[in-house]
This record gives sequence, C-alpha cells and structure tokens, in this order.
Amino acid sequence: MSFNIALSGIAAAQKDLDSTANNIANVSTVGFKESRAEFESVYANSLFSNAKTKVGDGVSVAAVAQQFHQGSLKFTQNPLDLAITGSGFFATSGDLTDSNLTYTRAGAFKLNNDNYIVDNSGNYLQAFPVNEDGTSSSVSLSTTEAIQIPETAGTPVKTEEVGITLNLPAGDEAKKISEFDPNDPDTYNNATSVTIYDSLGEAHILNTYYVKPENASYTGTNQWVSFVTVDGKPVDAWDATATPPASTSGIYDIDEDGDGNPDLNPQQARYPDKDNPGSFHTGIVLTFDSTGLYTESSPTALTLEPLGVDGAGILDSGADGSQALTLNFKDPTQFASPFEVTALEQDGLTVGRLTGVEIGDDGLVKATYSNGTSQPLSRVAIVRFRNEQGLAQTGSSWVASQNSGEPIAGEAASGSFGTINSAALEQSNVNLTTELVDLITAQRNFQANSRALEINNTLQQTILQIR
Repeated sequence: MSFNIALSGIAAAQKDLDSTANNIANVSTVGFKESRAEFESVYANSLFSNAKTKVGDGVSVAAVAQQFHQGSLKFTQNPLDLAITGSGFFATSGDLTDSNLTYTRAGAFKLNNDNYIVDNSGNYLQAFPVNEDGTSSSVSLSTTEAIQIPETAGTPVKTEEVGITLNLPAGDEAKKISEFDPNDPDTYNNATSVTIYDSLGEAHILNTYYVKPENASYTGTNQWVSFVTVDGKPVDAWDATATPPASTSGIYDIDEDGDGNPDLNPQQARYPDKDNPGSFHTGIVLTFDSTGLYTESSPTALTLEPLGVDGAGILDSGADGSQALTLNFKDPTQFASPFEVTALEQDGLTVGRLTGVEIGDDGLVKATYSNGTSQPLSRVAIVRFRNEQGLAQTGSSWVASQNSGEPIAGEAASGSFGTINSAALEQSNVNLTTELVDLITAQRNFQANSRALEINNTLQQTILQIR
C-alpha cells in the first residue's frame, strides 16, 4: 500500500511540474490563461473497516483548472489588435459557414486575402450586424457573421447642391459686367472654387466669380453678380432663354410670372462670350439691404443649367447629362470687411478607397475612406459563460461544454460584458516569479515522494532478507 501512496504522490508532483512548466513556457503567449493543478486526497473505506485506524490511499489530480483573471495590456500600432478589459471572449469560426464557434482572449487579428478579419489560425472573428447609424440590429449569437472590410465605399453620388456662406466686401471697386472674363482676374472682384462630382464619381471644379456692378438697379439696395464655370466652361444660371432688354449685357429684369411685365425680382445678369461673339452667359444677382444682409426677395436656391451635352456641354457621354446643380446661398452678407468664405460644401461623393479601420470600445467596427466618408460595418461580439473554468480548451481557444453552460452573447461595454481596447493585446496572466516558486515546491514534493518510495523499497528488502 505504501508503494501506491508514494507513487500517487510522484504522479501528482509530476502533474504539478507539468502545469507549472506549461505556464512558464507560455509566459509570452497573447491571451494565455495560466493553469493550476488541484489535488484531492484518496480515501477508501468499507463497512467492516475501522475508520479510526484507516490510512489514506494517496493523492489524485482533481483538476487542472485554468485561471481567467485579467492579464496586463500591451499597446501596439495595429488597430486590429484587440484586447478585452473585463469579462468575455471573442467568438471565432473556422469557416464562413461554420456554426461551431470557438472562444478566445487572444486578439491578434489581421486581414486575410479576402479582407476578412481573422486570427493567426485563420479563424474568422464574429460580429453582430449593424444599422446605418451603427446600432446593432441583433445581439443573438446565431446572427453573428464574419467581418469583411470593403475596399471601396459604395457607388458614386453626383453633386446636386452646393452650399455657400460668404461675405462680399462692401467697399470693393465696382466693375463693368460687360468686361467680365473668368480668365482675367482684373474683371471680377473675388472668386472661390469647390470640387463637385458627376454620376460616375469624376471630379470637376466649380468656380463662382463675384462682380460688384457699376450701377445698382434699385435705390436703397446693394447688388453683386455671380457667374459660374465648371472646369473652366461657363454654366448659365436660372433661365438662359429669358429675353433681355435692349442692352446686351448687365443686370436686367425678367418676366417670371408671364404677365408680360418685367418683375422686380428675380433679376438676371449676363456677359458676352469672348470666344463666341454674339453669345452671352447668364449669372446670378445677389441683393443686400442697407445693413448688409441678404434680402428676402433674393432667391437663395438657384438652379444652374444641365451639365451634359444638351446644356453646358461639360460632362462626358457616359455620365448623367441631366445633372443640374443648385447653388444655395446660406445667409451671405455684404459688410465692410474682407472677402471671406465661411462655409463651402457639396453633397456629392466619389468612390472612396479604404484608408483605415477603427474599432471602438463598444466593438463598433468603422471603416474610413479616401473620399472623407466613414461606414459602420459591424459590432464585435463578446461572449461570456456562467462557469469559465468549465470551458474545454482547444489550443489557444476554448469551446463550450456542459460544465461551462450556454454562451451568452452581448455588446462590449454593456451590462457585465467587458470593453474592447483597439491597438492593444492582453498578455499572458502568468506571474513568472510565482511560477518559479511553484516549480521549486513541486520539485521538492517530487523528491520527497521519491524518498518515500526509496525507503519503502529498503524496508521491503530488509523484510525479504529475514531468515
């Protein structure tokens, strides 16, 4: 019996040495959780034995229990490196259609050749689908899917509106509208430009020129005229077919209501085309009151002629030729201060190329693109268990078991789920100093049990030599 007791002690000490050595070996493994050999006494008794004199039968390994306490964080420069602070695991699948999930704390993720986020073993990181505003559409584990980062941001959006807020200097020198030439800076007072996009995502430069005319049309008003070009070609504003008065250029009234009489508003302005004698291009009249504020009678949303072949002739045949821009002047002013553009924006988009990926502490994965847009893609799923130590280990990850309970999925930073740290990795939770002390202890236990076995052997030899 004593032999068996000593042998069980040696086996237990060996298991302790094995778990300690494994902890030390993985001291630099990302997301590793240390193990601890736990023992129990072996005691066999029967109805006819005397419990007072019964000696134990040795020791056995009750469990090699993993310890899931938090490891320290190591910060990196890779936004796809993820670490969980608090409770929870990342969910991964071995295949895009695989419903069998594994769980890990090792967040060293990267993109594969199909732009899916995967770990070092090629397992796909799982995430919840999200709506356009970034809110999760479902937090059920059955709806999770692999995260794929698109390289382009959707389809192009043609520009339909250009918003401008600016101040035109009240004291600027007046100029003749008939002499306006977009190629001659001396013929206009100020200019500004913005990039717009056609239906194919092709970029074009829209320039707006501002001319202070020599004579205001009405007493008590201050007027400016704005002309527009796209890619250097004139674009008419308002009704290009309106019949002007006898004068060939300048500001004139138009009959907007069709009653046969010129209206005070709206007004148009036109200038001669230097390259095509006898042709004119129309512009926009901006009217301000004596306080320098934009008058209510002046239209704020002004439509330009179509940019295609039936209009300004700027767009290629493949683009939408009916594209017509609306210039929206948002509270322009005419104060005694320098020319200043305080807002200049347009609503078109070109095709964007992927420039970066951001992952928030709530797990929201957002891609940014070269066209200045950002797109929420999905939300990294976090999974926790009622009994973490009941998980079955499979290499650097775990799978659910009967002892662990069913996986409970949720969003990071909500409820009892931990937060996600981007550009960080959770290091092993092994304390090397403690493990070295445990190693010495396990070695002494092994030596002590070996000594007990040796003494038992000596006693047996002595008994066998009695004659």
